[in-house]
Amino acid sequence: MQTILGAGGAIGRELAKELTHYTDKIRLVSRNPLAVNSGDALVKADLTREEEVNKAVEGSSVVYITVGFPYQARYWSEHWPKLIRHSIAACKANGANLVFFDNVYTYDPYYLAGMKEDTPMNPVSKKGMVRAEVFKMIMEEVESGSLKALVARAADFYGPGVKKTSMLTETVIENLSRGKTAYWLGRSDVKHSFTYTPDAGKATALLGNTPDAYNQVWHLPTAPDPPTGKQWVEAFAREMNKKPSYITIPKFMIQAMGLFDPFMREMKEMMYQYTGDYVFDSSKFEKRFNIRPTPYKEGIMEIVAKDYAKS
Repeated sequence: MQTILGAGGAIGRELAKELTHYTDKIRLVSRNPLAVNSGDALVKADLTREEEVNKAVEGSSVVYITVGFPYQARYWSEHWPKLIRHSIAACKANGANLVFFDNVYTYDPYYLAGMKEDTPMNPVSKKGMVRAEVFKMIMEEVESGSLKALVARAADFYGPGVKKTSMLTETVIENLSRGKTAYWLGRSDVKHSFTYTPDAGKATALLGNTPDAYNQVWHLPTAPDPPTGKQWVEAFAREMNKKPSYITIPKFMIQAMGLFDPFMREMKEMMYQYTGDYVFDSSKFEKRFNIRPTPYKEGIMEIVAKDYAKS
């Protein structure tokens, strides 16, 4: 049995599709799980509760954590460490391997222009500090030999069917599709990588089913030479046959918007990711598995064709 904790999000759904290449025993766990494949075992659970994590993991050989907790630093501080602690204990009790889907919030802001698996960790946000804490929890178990685990990291992501949890979708794609002005956080003249969700799902499933991939960090396949914010807007507008109009939202405006918008209030501490080049390097994965990420042009075409063909 291979189990996905937090199976209802964009990454969990793509991962569930790909796991069918390795097993016919897939368990999807979330507050309101929905089947992705015929035969999926569905488990409704509140993953903030230890007993429900234990029940969800029972009998698993591989456990994937793709949980998307509410985007609030306070909530993260309270619930991420507990979830990881309970998941580690449950995996150890069941002899299961652990795959943790991670982001880049732990990385030192001065190294975002060329992020690799060995990029220095120096989180400057509250949410980044939480991610660093849970990463340390996992790797301490790995180093002690008591747990087989791996960390699969992605950049910001985009993909077909991805809404609400993708900055690119919410600020650019959705607005352009309605003939509205798009907006870009921070500077629009710097590069910004995005990981394509189908690539992330495929790669995470592959890693979870590759014995020698464990006990290390992997960057999931992400196309090289990313567009700038301006180029992202222009590329989607061109594919949608829309006017490429956009405005940039600087940090001071995010602070003002945060007085009324809870999401923007949480985004304030993350603005350092949008003031310089944000380039994600997945060459380690590409060389090991001889798999190339979806080019940005193809990803853009597929998103528009699947989600906005009638726009």
